[in-house]
Parts: sequence; structure tokens; C-alpha cells
Amino acid sequence: MKLDDLGNWRRTHKCREITEQLDGQEVIVMGRVGDIRDLGGIKFFILHDISGSIQITASRKKTDPETLSKMDALTQESSVAVRGKVVKARQAPRGVEVVPSEIRILNLAATPLPLDPGGKVKANLDTRLDARGLDLRRAEAIAIFKIRNQALKTIRDYLLSQGFIEVQTPKIVATATESGAALFPISYFDREAFLSQSPQLYKEVLTGAFDRVFEVGPIFRAEEHDTPRHLNEATSIDIEAAYLTAGDVMEILEELIWRAFDSVKRNCAEELRILNHRLEMPEKPFPRITYDEAIEKLNAAGININWGEDLSTPAERKLAEIIGGAYFIVDWPLALKPFYTLPKGDKLGDAFDLMYRELELASGGSRIHSEEMLVKQMKEKGLNPENFESHLLSYRYGLPPHAGFGLGLDRLTMVLTGAENIRECVLFPRDRRRLTP
Repeated sequence: MKLDDLGNWRRTHKCREITEQLDGQEVIVMGRVGDIRDLGGIKFFILHDISGSIQITASRKKTDPETLSKMDALTQESSVAVRGKVVKARQAPRGVEVVPSEIRILNLAATPLPLDPGGKVKANLDTRLDARGLDLRRAEAIAIFKIRNQALKTIRDYLLSQGFIEVQTPKIVATATESGAALFPISYFDREAFLSQSPQLYKEVLTGAFDRVFEVGPIFRAEEHDTPRHLNEATSIDIEAAYLTAGDVMEILEELIWRAFDSVKRNCAEELRILNHRLEMPEKPFPRITYDEAIEKLNAAGININWGEDLSTPAERKLAEIIGGAYFIVDWPLALKPFYTLPKGDKLGDAFDLMYRELELASGGSRIHSEEMLVKQMKEKGLNPENFESHLLSYRYGLPPHAGFGLGLDRLTMVLTGAENIRECVLFPRDRRRLTP
């Protein structure tokens, strides 16, 4: 059939804004078609938009033939615009509906659909990700990304209020930030370059100019992990601040996390209800345990970790059982941390990880600001300082002491929404097997 143009129609109300207070008023609503029912004398469908849904109901005796014909032609997930009158109706969801005077079919959805956005017919995650554009129309998916948006807005507002400047650093880089084994190489004209693992080196340099900076952006890690909490492209919230220490930025991180929880709990009650997730506020101050104390607790619980080893997934799960909620692990072995970590004695680094139960959400610490010490650390990590010459220049120009952290937005969203797989919390996830859509 011939599709209609939007023309001069513009939405007057979102679906959630249609209430009994508008009884008798004419409105224009726009969205996608959900359930369609024909009861003989009455035909209706549910219209969905980003805010929610509203029932569109037409009586065959009182509705003009063209409007009825268009209702007969509708398929689930078609895009439509409806002009009509708001009417109180006890039998309608939310006690109100719209009686259409005109319908414009903007795009008809093909049938059958590859999955049911209404959720009545369940689909596995791979099927849903293959048809991600359609999958994102599910109420649960919309709820996840509304919560993610609310948390990010809260975090951004808080950092700006604390004197941080938002920056954007290059994502095509010449050298590794972390491990060279986890780099994605790319062809950059006649040279080899890499996708950035982290904005770390750039944000350190920027503390010399702006004091406090933060960035929300993608990071790329060519890790082979294929788990429900790992991706090869993720979104990181990074901060770096001059004249602060690891303890100072831990306080910023703690407040930032607490505010994100509080904001979601207060502003996303409907989304949490849709997800059937009861969000528990973490108590401040978050517990702080040293790496040594973590090892002692694990060994006492029957999980043997030698000093200097990283914590395995089973170890993190056991610690979650012992401590629970949000907590910091501090004073890590220097050998486990990146080359820019400020030493704390001979064997330790002034570094921390923020855990939420068994999930690592963030890591950070105090950074080296002495060129001599940084070069020494690079060599001990097997890195060639000549590859970092442009970075080291800033250390010769009085770079101040500084500290910072990187927080995984995708993992934080998992915690805030109760999602069991990080792919649920990313619009178009990238892992070892998935490069499309």
C-alpha cells in the first residue's frame, strides 16, 4: 500500500502524557504498533513510544471507512501517527484511550518479525542481538538504557560541579597504554597504529593544563575473554586530577557511585519495576581492605592465592560473599599494576580497585609524575621509553602530582539494572564473535 507522509503533523503528547485530565481533547500521538485486536464491532491497537503506551480504539459503526481500512492494514511494529480524541475508558490500560479521527501509516513492518518485542515469545540473546534494532524496542531494553542515561547524567553533573572539565582524547594512538598484547592494530596510512585502550596518558598530560579532567568515551581491548562481563569495545568514564592522591579520588569515586545509585532509585522507579530489579543503596563509606587482607580472607575461606597473583573470578566471588556490596581493594602489588602507578614502598603500588560484589567496576590510583621514575618503571615492565618520547616531554615541563581512575559504564549499568550479561547494557556490543550489526 502507499505510505503516508508525516506532512505538517507533529506530536502533541507522548503516550505516557495521555491521562484522564485530557478527556475530550484532540491529540496527535506517534509511535509503533503493538498488539492488534479485532473484536468485531471494535478494533484497537496499542501504540508505543519512548514514554510508554496508549490504546487506540475505533468503533466500526462510528469510525470513517478510510481510518478503519488503515487499521485493518496495520502490522505489529509499524510506524504510525494518530490524530484523535482522548476518552476515559475503564476497560483500557491506565483507564484512558484515544479514539482516532485519522491515521497516517508512516512505514509498515514486514511479517513475520524475527522476534517478539512484546516479550510473549522469548528469544535467546544471539537472536536478539542479530536483530538488535528491533530488540531495543522491548520495554526491558528501553528501561536499561533509560537507567544508563540517568546514571551518566548524574555522574557528568557531579564531576562538572567538582571543577572537572570534559575532554575528548584521540582513539587512534601510536603506543600501548596497558599491555601490548591487548592492542587492536590498524593501518594508519603508511604506519602502524592502534585503537586506544584507555585515555590514560592523555588525561595525565592534561592535568598540567586543566587541573581536573574527565572523559566519557570508548576503549578497545583485544582480550580473548568471552564472558558475560567482558567486551572488546566498552565505554569508560575516566578522570584525572592534579594535586590529588589515590585516597582523594577514591572519595570522588565513592560519592559518584552513591549518587548514581540514588538518582536511579529516585528517578527510574518505573524502569526498575519493568526490570523487576530491587536496587539496594550501597552504604557510605565503602569498606576498604588491602590486597594482603583480601589474600588472608581468601586463604581462610579455602581459596589459595599466592602473594603477587591477581584475583581470579572464583576469588572475587568468594570475596563478594564475605564482604558484599561496594568495597575497595587497596595497596596492590606494583607488579600487577600499569607502569604509571606510583610506588608505595618497594613492592606495593598506591592503587585501588572498586568492586561491587564480584564485579570490578573501576581501578585507579596515584600516578608517577617524575620522568626518571616513569622511565624506570617502563623498563621494568619491558617497555621501551623511546616509544613514549612524546609523552615523556610533558614530564620535563613540571607536570604536577596527579591521580585518577577509570570506571566501566557498561558494568555499572549491569549493577544498576540487574542485567546478567554486559551485552544487554550496550547498544551494539562488540566481542570476539560479533562485529555486526
